[in-house]
Amino acid sequence: MNPSLWLALLGAQTLISFMPGAGAVNTMSNALTAGFRRSIWGILGQQAALLVHIAIAGAGVGLLVAKSPLAFDLIRYTGAAYLVYLGVRKFLQKPDHSGVRALQGGEGSLSMFRRGVWVNLLNPKAIVFFLALIPQFIRPEEPLLRQYGALTATVIVVDVLVMWFFYAGTARSFRRFTADDRGQLVLNRTFGSLFVGVGALLALA
Repeated sequence: MNPSLWLALLGAQTLISFMPGAGAVNTMSNALTAGFRRSIWGILGQQAALLVHIAIAGAGVGLLVAKSPLAFDLIRYTGAAYLVYLGVRKFLQKPDHSGVRALQGGEGSLSMFRRGVWVNLLNPKAIVFFLALIPQFIRPEEPLLRQYGALTATVIVVDVLVMWFFYAGTARSFRRFTADDRGQLVLNRTFGSLFVGVGALLALA
């Protein structure tokens, strides 16, 4: 990929990653409940979903989704319903009375990874977004495989860094609230409301 073109891609992806969304909310929630280091599993799950979106858009299947209102709405409402489900479950979650568990977190790595996959995978706007983004940074006259490799690597690395060191890192400052029941209840309801809000925005966008 041309260096100037790659720098443009780097800047665009950095701005996109900093925009708060379902992935950011999920990352902060994982960092609070399972810790900064273990939150990487949810982030990796989100990246696995991004790989799927890039592959679909790159193959042109995203065009079918964009032109089919029924398919788009089906995926969109399924994704929104899943986010609302996560939000309601988080909102109703009772405080953990164990101080040790509050610090270490009880959710398994596979569970966080799987949830990260679904949070990003059920966002149809990502398919349409990559369908619009990819052509801007791909030159048909150049070897496509290397260009797609550079684009994919840039998107994934930037998103991992922003999610882990910004969103998960920021969440660490709220960790003291998990030390007592009242703080945990406030955080559960806050992040539950955020998940529901993101789901509602996805459904209405």
